[in-house]
Amino acid sequence: VQLQASGGGLVQAGGSLRLSCAASGRTLSSYATGWLRQAPGKEREFVAAITRGGGITYYAASVKGRFTISRDNAKNTVYLQMNSLKPEDTAVYYCAADLRNSRVVDAMPDYWGQGTLVTVSS
Repeated sequence: VQLQASGGGLVQAGGSLRLSCAASGRTLSSYATGWLRQAPGKEREFVAAITRGGGITYYAASVKGRFTISRDNAKNTVYLQMNSLKPEDTAVYYCAADLRNSRVVDAMPDYWGQGTLVTVSS
């Protein structure tokens, strides 16, 4: 499955952005999906994940209550709504997919695509 993230940009602290991830090649509903991010000089880290049917979601402690992951299997797309953004959220965000939820949560998915840059100014 090929993944393409979009929707990043520059936003002030406290603002919002909505990221989208379009999948091609295979049906996204076959995979658990999620979002990872990598800030400059830091390792890639887990942000959020959602099960195949969308019934269960997982969040990193640092974003819980501010970010919401969702999916539209009919559109083969996953979303990440980011509210109350902070400068420490600045990173390249990657969409990820795997047959197992755990591999997305562990930031070791089989599939991930080109990221989209999110910059939060203070």
